[in-house]
Amino acid sequence: MSAAAAASVDAPEFAAARRFILQLARQLHQHGTPAHRLEVTLSVLARRLGVQAEFFSTPTSIMVGIGTLEQQRVHLLRVNPGEPNLGHLSRLGEIVRQVMDGDITPAEGLRRIEVMDAEPPAYPTWLVMVAFVLASTAIACFLKLRVGDVAVAAALGLVTAVTVTTASRWESTRHVTEPLTAFIVTTLAFTVDGLLGTRTGYATSLAGLAILLPGLTFTVALTELSTRHLASGTARLSGAIVTFLGLGFGLALGAKAGGAAGALLRDLLPVMQGALPRAPLPWWTEWAGLLVAPLAFTVLLSARRQDAPLIVVACAAAYVTSKLAGAAVGEELGAFLGAFVVSAGSNILARVRRRVAMVTQVPGLLILVPGSIGFRSMTSLLGQEVETGIQTAFRVAIVGISLAAGILAGNVVTRAANRIRP
Repeated sequence: MSAAAAASVDAPEFAAARRFILQLARQLHQHGTPAHRLEVTLSVLARRLGVQAEFFSTPTSIMVGIGTLEQQRVHLLRVNPGEPNLGHLSRLGEIVRQVMDGDITPAEGLRRIEVMDAEPPAYPTWLVMVAFVLASTAIACFLKLRVGDVAVAAALGLVTAVTVTTASRWESTRHVTEPLTAFIVTTLAFTVDGLLGTRTGYATSLAGLAILLPGLTFTVALTELSTRHLASGTARLSGAIVTFLGLGFGLALGAKAGGAAGALLRDLLPVMQGALPRAPLPWWTEWAGLLVAPLAFTVLLSARRQDAPLIVVACAAAYVTSKLAGAAVGEELGAFLGAFVVSAGSNILARVRRRVAMVTQVPGLLILVPGSIGFRSMTSLLGQEVETGIQTAFRVAIVGISLAAGILAGNVVTRAANRIRP
């Protein structure tokens, strides 16, 4: 390396820009930015700052090469995959725009990121648990369960929240959170099913566990594969499949344990048979669920409170489009059109408001993702129903590809590839 080049690389301004890029890359990755969007954002930012850099992102690490090819310094960032944090993504987007517009320096941008990272969670634990309950209740309404079953699903949503919160505190249980939660929730669901004779153990289990289903991860993986980010897409897809398998394994064990416990309690307390209200839900509960679910997603995804109305609109638009189009032309095209509407609408809104498209795009996709179908596929395979499991898995793949195609079509139509949206 020449003396002039070394001096340039070690200059305070260049060092500040480099640290800002590296910290931004880590934060964007931790808070759920897909590989294709992350790499484009960082590349445009680096060019604006006069830094020659190349980026390679996978679900567990990021490699950043800074400098010319012959004199490049490569930085490896080991990152634990995190859940989408829409509030932090919004603030990161604002910081990036201010740095690129010259309103603040990279050093000030780095300081703001560090302050943001040190802040406590956006919502208290009790409110997150309430959001779990509301999400499970809304999903039970979407599944058109009966009145008593909705109450059971809400209780199971609370069990899921408590189990996830508790298991994530210890390293020994953190990596088995999904199968452990599935086992506990399914055991309780099938125990109640046997005791009360509802025959809805599977449906209430699904409603209680729906927040843990990796349908969004599956869809993002297909989108990354479609954009030729093969390493990240393959790794993310493998992670989604493993999560599906873990949940299915926990459900299979829970169904056995809960079925045995329910039969025992039914013999001891026969008077409890039929004690749960079996009246059908009113027609308006589905639309009430469409209001409640986005509000729950706002909390679970740590979005800002002021973005809640837009999240409700995005979810409603995606759900109604998919529902109407699916009834008219089939589930696959309905999923495509729903994803297209939420993707294109989010990109247009982000361009007009100069905000981050993922704030409305992610919740809108959560309404559409085929997590419950994948769950049924895994449980069918574990139950030795191979033909049904394969058919359902193929259906998951088709719906997932339709969603990925809708996302990409929305990006193309709105020319999102030329915009900067972390």
